[in-house]
Amino acid sequence: MKKNYTVWVIVGALVVILAGAGYYIYRQHTEMVEFKTQVELEKEKDALEKEYADLAFQYDQYEGGKILLNNDSLVEKLDAEKMKVQRLLEELRTVKSTNSARINELKRELATLRSVMRNYIIQIDSLNSLNQKLQKENKTVTEKYQRVAQTASQLQKDKEQLSHQVTLASKLDAVGISVTPINSRGKVVSRISKTDQLKVCFTIGKNITAEVGEKYIYIRIVKPDGDVLVKDRSAVFHYEDKDINYSSRKLIEYDGEEMNLCIFWQVEEFLYPGNYRVDIFADNYMIGSKSFELKK
Repeated sequence: MKKNYTVWVIVGALVVILAGAGYYIYRQHTEMVEFKTQVELEKEKDALEKEYADLAFQYDQYEGGKILLNNDSLVEKLDAEKMKVQRLLEELRTVKSTNSARINELKRELATLRSVMRNYIIQIDSLNSLNQKLQKENKTVTEKYQRVAQTASQLQKDKEQLSHQVTLASKLDAVGISVTPINSRGKVVSRISKTDQLKVCFTIGKNITAEVGEKYIYIRIVKPDGDVLVKDRSAVFHYEDKDINYSSRKLIEYDGEEMNLCIFWQVEEFLYPGNYRVDIFADNYMIGSKSFELKK
């Protein structure tokens, strides 16, 4: 009997040991499952945080692009969505990984936010493409305008040059200029003391482009000291945007044909020997000049 009792005690002890071992193994398995679940939840939460951070980064990337949009409404929407993504990201960082319900809600919210982002990307790309197209068109229009402006400028220069050439072509020319000292009887003299007049003769050449009609021919007799012989200091004519004195003038009727003229200067002042010069003017141009010498 005593032997049987010992056996049962041993069997009972084994049962208790097996039961304890089984419970221990169960607890270890449960803890392992919970640990694995916790790790998976942490990984899932970290992955979700990264996806939110990536989405926030995409909005930052378009921060520069939205400046080019010049679309206040779209810019405001982008800012609002960016703030929402950042707010949810901060919430996700503070929520516990065990709060699977809220994490799942944030996961679904992320899908919605991505869809909204894709829509904005389409709008931004469309606006940027349109902006690039408009820039190209504007560049083309600007280049065409510049070419037209350059052409117009060149035409204006050509017109001005042609006008200047026409003006020069219409300028009269005095040739064959001679200055002769004469006495009161019209005889040529060689001495200043016997000179009563200076006879200035010249020929105005033929010019079919010159304006015909009445016009004054002016002469200026310049003394060796540079002063001009004048009878009256108020006797002036317009030349190169100013009024200058003249010695004598003659009104002619010019018809475009060659014309011989003589203009006289009555000597009433003291003339001294030296080199003199006579300049001839018409139509605001100097049309001829001649140096001559008066001897004692």
